[in-house]
Amino acid sequence: MDLGIAGKTALVAASTGGLGLAVARALAAEGVRVAVVGRRRDRAKEIVADLQAAYGTGSLGSAGFDAVAIEADLGTEEGIVSAVDQTVANLGPIDILVLNGPGPKPGAAATLSSEEMAAAFDLLVKPHHALVSRVLPGMRERRWGRILAIGSSGVTAPLPNLAVSNTGRAALAGYLKTLAAEVALDEVTVNLLLPGRIATDRVTQLDQAAAKRRGTTLEDIQLESRKTIPARRYGEPAEFGAAAAFLCSAPASYITGVALRCDGGLIRSL
Repeated sequence: MDLGIAGKTALVAASTGGLGLAVARALAAEGVRVAVVGRRRDRAKEIVADLQAAYGTGSLGSAGFDAVAIEADLGTEEGIVSAVDQTVANLGPIDILVLNGPGPKPGAAATLSSEEMAAAFDLLVKPHHALVSRVLPGMRERRWGRILAIGSSGVTAPLPNLAVSNTGRAALAGYLKTLAAEVALDEVTVNLLLPGRIATDRVTQLDQAAAKRRGTTLEDIQLESRKTIPARRYGEPAEFGAAAAFLCSAPASYITGVALRCDGGLIRSL
């Protein structure tokens, strides 16, 4: 399928590892000009070099692929402004915005402090809202845009011992669902892609925390986890990236306001 996004420009937040990197790679494979954004400058440069070696470099203004490494802390207003400005200066107006960021620490709801509750909003809602606010006007003016948030299956079924994550991600989902209806007439889609157990460093960290909490091994936790997934395995980052690329595509122009799960059937509800 021709996804029809070659030559478009994407800013992929927190794309120096994990699911953000998987999405950046999938978009690059489709000829999208990608801004790889993260706090690790050297790692971002390595990724850009790999992408350019794999997909070639096109001149600005052509339909060819290009990429840029941007060091920025997207948890700050200064970092958000810098990332957006550098992307536009190097690659052109942003057509695709992928919202992503680090997950908060595990913790129970019963012992959630007021500071942790505030952190759920500060970490998982405010930075994404700030990014959208800077990028959305241009998308609406050009009458084409894709906003995709990398969420969590906790949006559909809250996950045990992830109270901060469940709270913040549900708030973000509510904001994006509301936004999707407001900008649909401008040909801008807004969606969430919800991972289940994808084989990333983040999931390994969560499994290690579970193993420590329960006094068992990482291998036992992973085996137990796989048994809860109908596909009986963790997903591959490339599988998640492919789903993201489709939601950012031209053929997906009638899909908006959707939270799509990429979880091997983990969540049993429709």
